[in-house]
Amino acid sequence: MTTGDREWTSPEDVTAQVARRWEDGRILSAVISGEALFPLRLPLRAPRAAELGPRFEEVKHWLRTLDEGSKPHRGYGYELGWTEVANRVVGRNRVPCSITIPSETDALQLIRRTKDADRFRSLVHETLTEFPELRPWVEKRPMVVLEHGSDWPKVLAVLRWFRAHPRPEIYLRQLDIPDVDTKFIETHRGLLSQLLDLVLPASAIDAQRTGASAFEARYGLRSRPALLRMRVLDPALRVQGLSDLTAPVSEFGDLKLGARRVFVTENEINGLAFPDAASAVVIFGLGYGLDRLALVQWLHDVTLFYWGDIDTHGFAILAKLRTHFPQALSLLMDRETLIAHRSLWVQEQEPSGGELATLTASEMSLYDDLRRNRLGDRVRLEQERIGFRWVQQALSALPEA
Repeated sequence: MTTGDREWTSPEDVTAQVARRWEDGRILSAVISGEALFPLRLPLRAPRAAELGPRFEEVKHWLRTLDEGSKPHRGYGYELGWTEVANRVVGRNRVPCSITIPSETDALQLIRRTKDADRFRSLVHETLTEFPELRPWVEKRPMVVLEHGSDWPKVLAVLRWFRAHPRPEIYLRQLDIPDVDTKFIETHRGLLSQLLDLVLPASAIDAQRTGASAFEARYGLRSRPALLRMRVLDPALRVQGLSDLTAPVSEFGDLKLGARRVFVTENEINGLAFPDAASAVVIFGLGYGLDRLALVQWLHDVTLFYWGDIDTHGFAILAKLRTHFPQALSLLMDRETLIAHRSLWVQEQEPSGGELATLTASEMSLYDDLRRNRLGDRVRLEQERIGFRWVQQALSALPEA
């Protein structure tokens, strides 16, 4: 209810104030901490004495509405404190001076959350009976517990299993937890990580692995192996007739092909269409996943070529590759190739501008022109746009293996 620019507290305002304390978790946190939240005194916006005369009928309506919404009339909710104020026109009048929620029960009934609070108490009792170390977490995040209330038994089952089987070294799909499927764990990794960090001993957690994508490694589950895909470009080097091979990095490192040249390219079609070449293979489809190549020791003993996009990110990937393989050479990432394909340039969406210490002088010159937009606005030549004949000519110009 308003008078002029001043709003007076209504029963709905009181309910909204209590609801905010529910939504931010304060009421349920007090259940855990034992904080004496009640009786809870709330702010009250009441008419000033000077308003009693000019707005007397409005004030009477406000008083009646606020009083009828209080605990003495409804049986639950808020209680009003009263005082007397004097006005020259209407004399002395009794008006509210305070508003208080006597108890948690009154608060919960007012916002219709009694059943939710009872459910929370049940979940907390079950949780802290088995995992008392979770008390600070539950106190800080009571609404998270309630939000996942229907799934909470599954959450506890997962915690129970990992505590009984620390660092199990099996795949997530192999976990045999009654009524808990793999999909549940995959979709609740963030929540489970917070809780597992608190209930497991430090020896069962790899603290260096962080984030939802590192869930398996952090808690000792086996991860899907990193794969490398390779085409054998020399028919004489094929593996029992196979030219297109995909294998885990660890197995890839054991291959004894006898290749003396290795080409690395990002684009899958480029890898599939790469021309035959003597004593050579092509590895493709890695993008920024070049780190896995560092685990393949025999790559240090070959002539290594990298073919990427001619843009700032392409040169960044090349520079990163050289941190593992200083001998790596660039292929088709030169100024002549870029200028010859001007009609096929596109714009790079989010250019990189970092310093790349491992580039050669000519590479650095082109990279600098790209990042400074000297050749145009965010110039980019995607590797798959380069003409196939141009690729063949570049390969034929390379020294023999």
